[in-house]
Amino acid sequence: MVVVGAGPTGVTAAILLAQAGIRTLVLDRWPDVFPQPRAAHFDDEVYRILARLGVADKVDGITIPGAGLRLLSPRHVAMAQFDRTVLCTANGYPQANMFDQPELETILRARMRELPLVSLRGDVEVRAVRPNGQERPEVEYVDLGTQEVHTVRPRFVLGCDGANSTVRGAIGSSMRDLGFGDQRWLVVDIVTPRDLGHWGGVHQVCDSTRAATYTRMGEIRHRWEFALRDDEAAADYPDLDALAPLLAPWDTDLTDFEVVRLAEYTFRAKLADRWHRDGVFILGDAAHLTPPFIGQGMGAGIRDAANLAWKVAAVIDGTLPVSALDSYEAERAPHARAMIRLASLVGRAMTAGGTVGDRLRGVVVPLLVHLPGVRGGVLDSTTPALSRSSLVDRRRAGRGLAGTLCPNPVLASGERLDVEAGERWVLVSRTVPAGGDAERLRAHDTVVVDARETPELDRWLGRHQAALVRPDRTVMTVGTVDAVVRRAPFNRSRTTLQAQRS
Repeated sequence: MVVVGAGPTGVTAAILLAQAGIRTLVLDRWPDVFPQPRAAHFDDEVYRILARLGVADKVDGITIPGAGLRLLSPRHVAMAQFDRTVLCTANGYPQANMFDQPELETILRARMRELPLVSLRGDVEVRAVRPNGQERPEVEYVDLGTQEVHTVRPRFVLGCDGANSTVRGAIGSSMRDLGFGDQRWLVVDIVTPRDLGHWGGVHQVCDSTRAATYTRMGEIRHRWEFALRDDEAAADYPDLDALAPLLAPWDTDLTDFEVVRLAEYTFRAKLADRWHRDGVFILGDAAHLTPPFIGQGMGAGIRDAANLAWKVAAVIDGTLPVSALDSYEAERAPHARAMIRLASLVGRAMTAGGTVGDRLRGVVVPLLVHLPGVRGGVLDSTTPALSRSSLVDRRRAGRGLAGTLCPNPVLASGERLDVEAGERWVLVSRTVPAGGDAERLRAHDTVVVDARETPELDRWLGRHQAALVRPDRTVMTVGTVDAVVRRAPFNRSRTTLQAQRS
């Protein structure tokens, strides 16, 4: 395997592949972690994936829980506030987690280096990726220090190389605009030893003229984002003196502020029209770009990695047919599109409409907190169910569970479900399988969890007898035990040679 790009998406994919026994080469342009912070938030579903990588304890040490959302008028008067009251969700982790991306990447890189099946080559440039039909793809890269050119022919290539992806071009894919338009924003990251005393959630200024966002990213880290006007650029704000008028609503004493990043970003909503070709796949920003209003940019890439890595591993070891890899785009593209559209909708609701929009928000927003269900909906971190595919059986009764995540409760054993199951399939059932069903499940190392011993799972199953849960914790299908086991996609033989692992 070759992974192009060692950001959060690429490293997540490499770790998951190594944990599944797949040897992986990771290629990256940078010799070390990119030092500038970018993403600042991930949700409980992404935290759950990070925990599967074996880094939950370390991640806990660099995150702070997000307290909710405060919507402010153009004059910075609070119009509505949505406080988070749920500490941990059914996934087992906080709904919103603020962090510094270089710190997270350092943790992920350290975990990757612990795994002997992963090799990282930094300070290299991938010059070409060549899908070769029925043959293995080629990856050509050059060592930027020695200028030595290398060519490798892996079984699969995962392109996690960002918005300007080389791999995307190699598979003949292009980005399609989803209609948000390009918004230019000034992003300012500040470090200060002083407690600024602000409420611990996201502050969103709803202003068609100067929309802004503030959030605390860590003990000493803070981020502001300001919409730039047509006649402005980041160069107009070279230092704290120039930034002072923008920061004034939050703090006027800037003596102990240190700017660690000041950059102009263009917020876009785009989706690739093709996600794979002849064993070459794109993930993360190479496949989708989302405005940051719901904090799902990095998380979408990590979800891509979690969705694809176990499938690739199963194809290599012979437990899934190659055709199962078509489910990656079938599942992830609609999910990414839905999240991009939600982010675009939220962005427009907070910033669009000119003076009329500002006045309308001033009337409507204060009413939102009093509408039944709105408070929970604003803070709900649950993402849409995956679409139908060969590995998501949404044609049958019970489609409400198929494509969603199985809960991650503490089981009777004292371990959470994810720890108990590892990277294996899980059958959650009110009936213990017997006979041929039991033999087939044992043959494929499937973990059987008795839902009757765990009230959370018993309630979650509802009227269904059993659910078959994939290694990425997505429900494939529900029904009776016999029916669920019959629908399992396992092959009856594993004839792939160990030498095919690459």
